[in-house]
Amino acid sequence: MLNIQEIKKNAGGLQFDQEFDLAQELQERNREVLDIQKIVARGQAQYENGLYFLDYTLTYQITLASSRSMAPVDIVEDYMVHEVFASVEDGSVQKDLLEDDLVLPFEGDTIDLAASVADNILLHIPLKVLTPEEEAGETMPMGIDWQVLTEEAYQKQQMEKKEANSPFASLQGLFDE
Repeated sequence: MLNIQEIKKNAGGLQFDQEFDLAQELQERNREVLDIQKIVARGQAQYENGLYFLDYTLTYQITLASSRSMAPVDIVEDYMVHEVFASVEDGSVQKDLLEDDLVLPFEGDTIDLAASVADNILLHIPLKVLTPEEEAGETMPMGIDWQVLTEEAYQKQQMEKKEANSPFASLQGLFDE
């Protein structure tokens, strides 16, 4: 929690370096999260003209299931987060900023840094997760009467079928001699 009075007092910004344990909350909010560790937020919060600026580096190690094999994959993330908050009780904030979602509203006298961290982690979960072996190899999963194809392989397969089913396919090689 960041106290807004402390943020206002520090003209240069309020520095923070916090470690979080949000594994249970994140797993409840998104079942794709198998585990998450070493969540650290380092940065500062500043106040200017009724707005609170939060700029921090977010680092963590998240375990997700592979998109292909469902094997657990550890991913280390490290990125910058820039957010702007405004108190809903403060009348100086322009309503259009709140309505256009350019500013995140908060109530009371604190900004919940843990909620910001959790939301940003969930927003950055990748859609495609592969093990190092899956990334290195080009083999796709397959079974009896089915296989996963890349888009390029599928297009190639469709062209071959189209050429084989052509009425002129039987004439191919007629004039080779």
